[in-house]
Amino acid sequence: MQYDVTVIGSGPGGYVAAIRCAQLGLKTALIEKYNSLGGTCLNVGCIPSKALLDSSEHYHNAAHTFKEHGIDLENLKVNFSQMIKRKGEVVSQTVQGIEFLMKKNKIDVKTGVGSFVDKNTIKITSEGGEEEQITTKNTIIATGSKPGTLPFIKLDKDRIITSTEALELKEVPKHLIVIGGGVIGLELGSVYSRIGSEVTVVEYMDRLIPGMDGTMGKELQKVLKKQGLKFHLSTKVTSVERQGDEVVVKAENKKGEPVELKGDYCLVSVGRIPFTKGLGLENVGVKTDKAGRIEADEHLRTGVEGIYAIGDVVKGAMLAHKAEEEGVYVAETIAGQKPHINYLLIPGVVYTWPEVAGVGYTEEQLKEQGRAVKTGSFPFKASGRARASMDLDGLVKVLADKETDEILGVHMIGPRAADMIAEAVVAMEFRASAEDIARMSHAHPTFTEAIKEACLAASDNRALHI
Repeated sequence: MQYDVTVIGSGPGGYVAAIRCAQLGLKTALIEKYNSLGGTCLNVGCIPSKALLDSSEHYHNAAHTFKEHGIDLENLKVNFSQMIKRKGEVVSQTVQGIEFLMKKNKIDVKTGVGSFVDKNTIKITSEGGEEEQITTKNTIIATGSKPGTLPFIKLDKDRIITSTEALELKEVPKHLIVIGGGVIGLELGSVYSRIGSEVTVVEYMDRLIPGMDGTMGKELQKVLKKQGLKFHLSTKVTSVERQGDEVVVKAENKKGEPVELKGDYCLVSVGRIPFTKGLGLENVGVKTDKAGRIEADEHLRTGVEGIYAIGDVVKGAMLAHKAEEEGVYVAETIAGQKPHINYLLIPGVVYTWPEVAGVGYTEEQLKEQGRAVKTGSFPFKASGRARASMDLDGLVKVLADKETDEILGVHMIGPRAADMIAEAVVAMEFRASAEDIARMSHAHPTFTEAIKEACLAASDNRALHI
């Protein structure tokens, strides 16, 4: 069978690329090695983790804030197996949605491992070992990433686990040790902390969520500490050993002093690594860098004509929505259009509660560039809407150019920050100034008023409600 485009990998990057190709009239095939479409994000990443985050947040609120709202409960307890079951149902419905979209767009789905025979021929090997070959004018590699580890850690996937296993536990850990204070570690750590686990986070850097604005990491640590999580920052893990049903983590703090932690589970969340195994890249001459990422130019073209790569297998933030943008970009490029992506304006989000979100430059990056900036911030404790919902933690921080007032970065920790950051993305896509947002009418009472107030604070310190 001859295709215009073949996409290898059905995660958000891959399936969105396939849909856009089909919309543009290109005959499209999608190859997925697992029986379930949707990749890491839908099956063992974004979607199931958000389902557990929401369930655990409901329980946490019932246990800690309902009484104040005038709701009295008795015999409150976690039905953990039901929590995991509901998460599975959310995943299954979402995956079925992708299957429907493939049929609707007349995309041929092939199940098996796709590998290059040559640049226009792809072999698909099913789990049972059956082989099929297809020919294609263009190929989009969208095989994603898998959880990374440290060389001395042996993952047994039972007690020493990755995010994949953390979504399928049979019991609530008594003491969960999390190695890595980034997005995944903190999200899953907060899930288990809310439903009764003692959670200790060990982070090599001197702050949490190191890739985000420094203020966000400090604020998040304060809030999570209040929720009961414990932290060892600037701490280097040296060994992780399982002893029966116990895991012993040994580390060194910044003074070189030993730190020893014992728990019944250890979650290793030290980042993710690109997954290209079995693709047969060597057969076509597609190159990878030292980190295992596929080398691609600014148009996401590999060094081989007609072969593109997107998402977690190429450089850049490992985010589902970044992969989606790249999938659309490549589809439109193949169809002869001239799309663009502004990578600076792809937002990052942490789905703890409060949520953390940011877009544009961080304050640290702007200082490094030597740019003159104005900063405005507004705390949620001064927001009427946040007071009504008891979401008083966090703030919105706006960074604007000192001369032109153009917004250069927006960072927020607070209720619904994941949704609110879209306002900042829209503003920055249109090169808005802090004054522009400050003069827009924001409905009252809403959480987004905090963005307006932070912009007022950046514009000659004109915040009204503080």
